[in-house]
Order: sequence, then C-alpha cells, then structure tokens
Amino acid sequence: MSFKRVESLPLTDKCHHYEDISEVPWDLQKYYQQRNSIFTDYDYYPVHLTDDAWFGVTPEPIANQITADLLTISPPHKTTIVDLFGGVGGNAIAFARQLEGWDRVIAIEKDMDTLACAMHNAELYGVADRITWVLGDCFDFLAAYKDEKLKVRVDSELILDKRTTTIFASPPWGGVNYRDHDIFDLSLMEPYNLEKLAKACEGWEYSLYLPRTSDLRQIAKLAPGDKMIEVVQYCMEGASKALVAYIPEKEDEEDEAEDDDDVEDGESTTG
Repeated sequence: MSFKRVESLPLTDKCHHYEDISEVPWDLQKYYQQRNSIFTDYDYYPVHLTDDAWFGVTPEPIANQITADLLTISPPHKTTIVDLFGGVGGNAIAFARQLEGWDRVIAIEKDMDTLACAMHNAELYGVADRITWVLGDCFDFLAAYKDEKLKVRVDSELILDKRTTTIFASPPWGGVNYRDHDIFDLSLMEPYNLEKLAKACEGWEYSLYLPRTSDLRQIAKLAPGDKMIEVVQYCMEGASKALVAYIPEKEDEEDEAEDDDDVEDGESTTG
C-alpha cells in the first residue's frame, strides 16, 4: 500500500519560514504579504511552508470557521475526521484545536516535505499529539477500505468506521485559472476533478473545499437520495475566498439523486 503512518519527519531545505519579503520568490510575495491571515501567528512563531503550499493552504480564520460549521452540520456520532489533503496543516490543526470536536483527527499528505511542515506547525500550535499523520496517497487510503484484501493490512491506528467517520477534502484547484471563470467547471479541476473526488469518497459523509465560483449544478448531482447538500461560501474582509459543499452519507437503501434543487447555499464570514 502506498501510505503509512508516520510519527515524525524532519524539516528539509524545502521547508521555509521567510522573515522578509526580499527572501520570498516573486510569485509568492503577494501571499507572503497576507501571511498573518494565513497563519495568524506567522510573525511570532517559526511557521514553515513549502513554496507550493502558499497557493493552497486554507487561511486560519476560514479553517476555524469550517471547523465550527462541520461540528454543527455533521451529526454528533461522527467522532473521527480525516483530512485527505493535509498540506502544511491548516485544516488539520484547526480540527485538532477544537477540543469539544472529534476524538480522532487523521491527516494524509503525499509530499514528505509538506507533511514535515504540517507536523512542525502542529507542534507550534500544541496539537501534534492529537493528529495521526499519514504519508501517502489519499486515494489509495480510501480505496483500501473497498478492498477486503487491502483492508486487513491497514495499520490498526488507521482503521475507520464509516458510521463514525467524516471526510474533509481540500484538493488542489489546478493553479489559479479558476479565477478566469464566472462559473468554474469542476470537471476541469486538476489534477483531481469533481468526479474523481466524489467516486473516492462515495459511501462516506464528506466535505469538499472548492473554488468560490464552482458550478452548483455539478455539486447538486452529488446529493444522496432525498438528502440536501449544504453549500457555504467563506468570506474574509468582505470577499468570498472559497466554498465548502457538505455532503451527507448515502443510506444503503437510497439511490443516487441528480436533482439540481438539492443545494442549500449559505455564507459564512470571517475576518
């Protein structure tokens, strides 16, 4: 299996804490200027990111609001949350800081340098021991639960029960090209489009962190049976940054629904 639980990873030369804009690559400088919106304690603690992570990390105020919303939307019997795209820890740290939330937080990241940053950052926030870290491919991780031969080989610390597990996915969006679209076609999202994400998460309760202009008609088709999908826009300083689609798990007796009216659109503002 192409994933494994890890206890610790050292920071590498690809893990950076930039202290001055003169150190920052030109294409990251606008993100660096927003660093205290991304990690509110960036200037006070040696938060580390890989250069690629600046493009995709969830800003801390939004990660905190998503955590609060998940605890409201997801039923209380969901005691485990799995962060499929752990990145440098933005969401996993927020999940772990909510002491009245989940009993288990599992964060999966396939890039070793990025995961090293996440583990380091979680230490800074005092929650590293509340997160189970997995190095590997999240799609292989989920696929293992659909294959009985693979499932029996999963580390005991990673055994999941669908009845008590909710999944959160903040996938890469394929660069910044989504900004060129008034309505973004999620079938074009790279490297993982909506169909691939939905197929991997099928059967679980899951949430998708997506571009703010995502096509709601495509999201609506993920509605299981007669259940509703809740979609929340997340804003900072009056501007929408992203949306999250909260998708309930499918009951065994229900059929897939493709009703475009099965979306509730809300808005959550932070900052």
